[in-house]
Amino acid sequence: MDYVFTILILIGLFVILASSFDLVIGHCGLISIAHPIFYAIGAYISAMLSKQSGMPIPLSILCGGVGALLASALVAVPALRVSGDYLLIASIGFQLGLIELAKHFHEIGGAGGLTNIPSFLIKDFGRESYVVLVLVLAVATVLFIRWLTQGPYGRMMTAMRDDELAFSMLGRNAIWVKVAVFAIGSGIAGIAGGLYAHYFRFLEPDQFGLLQSSAVLTMVVVGGMRTTMGPVIGAIVLQLMPQIITFFNLPPSILGPLQGLLFTGLVLFFMFVRPQGLLPAADLWVGRNRDGDAGHSRKEARS
Repeated sequence: MDYVFTILILIGLFVILASSFDLVIGHCGLISIAHPIFYAIGAYISAMLSKQSGMPIPLSILCGGVGALLASALVAVPALRVSGDYLLIASIGFQLGLIELAKHFHEIGGAGGLTNIPSFLIKDFGRESYVVLVLVLAVATVLFIRWLTQGPYGRMMTAMRDDELAFSMLGRNAIWVKVAVFAIGSGIAGIAGGLYAHYFRFLEPDQFGLLQSSAVLTMVVVGGMRTTMGPVIGAIVLQLMPQIITFFNLPPSILGPLQGLLFTGLVLFFMFVRPQGLLPAADLWVGRNRDGDAGHSRKEARS
């Protein structure tokens, strides 16, 4: 059962990651693939606070989320003031640079990893309690993002994403809307990182590299961008598929690259064959119906 519990926890964590990433890249249209680095920041901050200072773990997880939120703002503010495309360059540089820094920073474990991270709930209530905690927070994250994107703020994000110039001409500050959404998504990822750290109790910098970025991006693309359940389905499917591959008993030298090829191949396949994902967003994929209706109306007008 421990294996099943671990899979459920990973699914819950990736639901949180994919949903928060969809808020950034889908709903707000910000180009960034470095979401896992804020996952890592939350994990390391929570682990170090609870391990070194004895801070209560729930508080340390919240501090990890706040740390990830502030770090994302530091990346986004200068990048978005220049151009939206610079956010992609800045985020990738920030991710790779921070990973290399963590490898040489021995106070947080260095390249060998941070061990003996305090556990949470498991000793007193068993793994089932942690499964419930993670799944409840995953559901809460999905509901929060749905509430945010379907309300007035969501309509503001949609207007900014579709036509930033017109949005700015209405007197709105597009830069600060982008920074706020980027920070919210990154802060949620930081909380997920704290949950990850206190369950697996080991952190290593390469866990949060580009392979993790491709995995989260694949979940959003496969499931369907700008939908409530798309990232959830993508996270479930993409988390179960690597588990199926492990039953082939392949050596680690083959298993790791194979998983990377799987994620990359799925992204390319869905981008060319079904770019709307498994669950298409209603506001994106109605063009054919509208064209059909328009063509039908034109025929009626001519007749």
